[in-house]
Amino acid sequence: MNRSHPDRRRLIQGAALASLAATGAGRLFAAPGDGKVDFGGKPIKIIVPFTAGGSSDIIARAISAPLGEALGTSVIVENKVGANGNIGADFVAKSAPDGRTLLLCDVRALAISPALYTQLPFDPSKNLTAVTMLAYSPHLLVVHPSVPANTLPELVALSQKKPLSFAVTALASAPHLAGVQLQERTKAKWEYVPYKGGSQAINDTIAGQTDVLMNGMLATLPFVQSKRLKILAVASPRRQALLPDVPTIAETLPGFETGTWQGVMGPAGLSPAVLSKISTELLRIIRLPAVREQLVAQGAEVSTMAPVEMGRFFETERKQWAAVVTKAGLKLE
Repeated sequence: MNRSHPDRRRLIQGAALASLAATGAGRLFAAPGDGKVDFGGKPIKIIVPFTAGGSSDIIARAISAPLGEALGTSVIVENKVGANGNIGADFVAKSAPDGRTLLLCDVRALAISPALYTQLPFDPSKNLTAVTMLAYSPHLLVVHPSVPANTLPELVALSQKKPLSFAVTALASAPHLAGVQLQERTKAKWEYVPYKGGSQAINDTIAGQTDVLMNGMLATLPFVQSKRLKILAVASPRRQALLPDVPTIAETLPGFETGTWQGVMGPAGLSPAVLSKISTELLRIIRLPAVREQLVAQGAEVSTMAPVEMGRFFETERKQWAAVVTKAGLKLE
């Protein structure tokens, strides 16, 4: 939650496999195996559960061609939008465990879902397999250029005079809960406006339909650079190289960190050989200079985890964000 990047990694790495198995998360820890994998030229689908143009979509399209070359087949990116990413995730969870249907999503958002939805049609810990974590992108706190605030304290003071409209990528998404945390710690006053993805939330804030937005840097930075959105702060533990003059929220609120963790998952039951092959290729591809440079130039930090570490990360996130959801009193059908 509000924990620095290095502390979070140490916490995750120190988690015990035995305790996680007791939570029913064992399927997330399929061990990589050896062996050749042949997809027979049949296409692979990367399901992105959010609208085109968001962080997950950008990364999926950056890796699709090199992944197809590595696996000897075509890779298709398909957007299945709805229910805060759960329609796409459910589709993958119920797909054949043959490696031909993968999910690329905000892993933090997926970890929030079990606490949020009263009737989630799948259990991500049991019905999905962690494959590879790819990138981290901190949330940016931005406003429409007409909003008369240039710092976080000024924005809070303005909202206390009259509540500001706060665009969120989806109700109870990670950016929404980031806004809730910010609201709790500053006593700001927002009126939340939910969307079906980051690109829609960005577009309405650019158009002046909403005042405030928190969203992943990867998808939001181009609009900051073009002056269509005004940036007030970044939600990373430290200032970003691409935005050296922009303060972190943590400089005002110590320990505040939020962002998107983009990773790949597959259906439960992937064979060790398939899991190992896909994970190994994804780890290689995300580090390719052309891919890395493309993502870094847009504000993403290549931050990788292999299957076991990613599974531990997921369960840690699931527990921590469940506490935030409970405190906020959020529940969806």
